Amino acid sequence: MDTEIRSGLRHRLVDTLQQWGLPVESSDWQTFVILALIALVIAWVGHAVLKRIAGRAISTLSDRLVGPWAGPFKQNRVVEKTAIIVPLVILDLFTPLVFAAWPWWDHAATMALELLILVVVIRLIFAVLDTVQAVALQSPVSRRLPVQSFIQLGKLFLFLVAAILFISVLLEKSPLYLLSGLGVATGLLLLVFRDTILGFVAGVQLSANRMVSRGDWVQMDKYGANGDVIEVSLTTVKVQNFDKTITMIPAHAMVADAFRNWRGMQEAGGRRIKRSVLLDLHSVRFLDEALYERLDQIELMRPHLANKRKELTEANAGVPHLEQPANGRKLTNLGCFRAYLQAYLEHHPMILKEMTLMVRQLEPTENGLPMEIYCFTNDTRWPIYEGIQADIFDHALAVLPQFELRAMQKPTGADLRQMGRPFGH
Repeated sequence: MDTEIRSGLRHRLVDTLQQWGLPVESSDWQTFVILALIALVIAWVGHAVLKRIAGRAISTLSDRLVGPWAGPFKQNRVVEKTAIIVPLVILDLFTPLVFAAWPWWDHAATMALELLILVVVIRLIFAVLDTVQAVALQSPVSRRLPVQSFIQLGKLFLFLVAAILFISVLLEKSPLYLLSGLGVATGLLLLVFRDTILGFVAGVQLSANRMVSRGDWVQMDKYGANGDVIEVSLTTVKVQNFDKTITMIPAHAMVADAFRNWRGMQEAGGRRIKRSVLLDLHSVRFLDEALYERLDQIELMRPHLANKRKELTEANAGVPHLEQPANGRKLTNLGCFRAYLQAYLEHHPMILKEMTLMVRQLEPTENGLPMEIYCFTNDTRWPIYEGIQADIFDHALAVLPQFELRAMQKPTGADLRQMGRPFGH
């Protein structure tokens, strides 16, 4: 408290006590006990009154305003910590009067109360910051801003300021005196707290660049992390994996090493399907009239077949010996299958049409011809996404016989037995 304000309050207190007939200038034990009891009673009354008034004000405010403030206020005991300051200030005002005959005790009690007031004020500010953090984490802003990191940074700054003020009160020196000597210890602090400082700097970088936020799905194989971020602090990132285990990743590791953040996929609203069906190359052939008529009965194939028949008729006009399959252009069961899958995806209600959607052939390998489906689902939730993907490929594999195509897979024991060979030979 400012010295002039404290002096003015004490003069008023002395005048009031003298009007009551109390010998405030006396140095006997009776006066000491009376003034001490008066100080304790006034401090207790001030604490009780402020606690009740503040409690009712908070309760009324929480009833009238719709919001999540009431719970965190009570949980962090903001009212109780505010009310503690009043009795300490009252006792600080009474100290010179109570210990008027004992200057050393007056000095020690005043210093102790000032340090206690400093600690209580810092605790109150921390409680307010915790309340703000709890409220912010319940709002969508916590997905965009690393609220917890900013709160921790503010707490760290306040702690350093409080530590300097605490030491300055103990040494009875100006805080500027301590700050002037702080540069000497900087080298030692950097050596002792190197890892902490690295984590702190990395945490600030993660927060400032929004590299990772609470609620993001991140994958970092080096640390076995694959799940949702539940906490982002200045030194660590806490990830709850999909198997419900918790992985703690140092903040500096996420800056120095590579990791995958699926936030872009979640914000875009679509999750990619990129998977292939392996086809047996020996099952690829030109369409004959029987296969054409069977495919023409498939509703999704009719527009494609009609357009292709018209296109091929015009392209093959004047081409001799069309009975030879190599002459002219002809439909294949493979091309028709690709066109069917394209039409199937375009009519699928769970596939995003405004994002990339295509079915393409990849380079043939010893495992067959990959027919890749590349599209995006309109639901990014993992179980729903896997269900959509499975349904699409269930249908793609089941419809292959309609196009007289076969899926490719390596021979199994049952295949070898059907060939008349002993199993294992």
